[in-house]
Amino acid sequence: MGELHRALSDIRSIRGQLARGMEFRGYGPATLAVTGLAACIASLVQWSWLGASVRNIHAYLAVWAPTAAICFTLIVVEAHRRATRVHAGLAPQMMRAALEQFLPPLSVGLLLTVVICTRSPRVCWMLPGLWQLIFSLGVFASCRLLPAPIFAVGIWYLACGLTCLALGSEALSPWGMGVPFGIGQLLVALALHHGYRRNELA
Repeated sequence: MGELHRALSDIRSIRGQLARGMEFRGYGPATLAVTGLAACIASLVQWSWLGASVRNIHAYLAVWAPTAAICFTLIVVEAHRRATRVHAGLAPQMMRAALEQFLPPLSVGLLLTVVICTRSPRVCWMLPGLWQLIFSLGVFASCRLLPAPIFAVGIWYLACGLTCLALGSEALSPWGMGVPFGIGQLLVALALHHGYRRNELA
């Protein structure tokens, strides 16, 4: 019985190693494009509700926190569906490998938001830039599982995050989130679409 457990453990380990070395094809380009559109819609909602300048960070978060939650849910549900179809028996390991890359930065972003909003509200204007920088780290961490053009998307979010921090309080404008994430997610969708097709033709 002990040998059987060891053999099963070795098999799980091998499957995990295989999953970490394969390209993850669970992210759906169409779903990623929808999340970019959602960012644009959220920026329009912020503009119509709060105007060009934001003084109430809680109202700002009331727009962007649900948007982020909805987009994350859409991506995870679609990733699970596609991974089950594309990766078959390795789908659980592939999903776990993908989440291991992106969940830590997302968790840091959430905790950072809570700490800044509760303890240092005067620097809340930094949140959009910090979110984009943290998102860029998640993109860079995921590069080895995704098509090569994804690296350029990480550069985009890095540049946008630094720009938002350089803009100061103006980063809380509707376009401080709408433009970086609207364009960024469309770039992700394009990178995945072309990367998947190129690998199919190779």
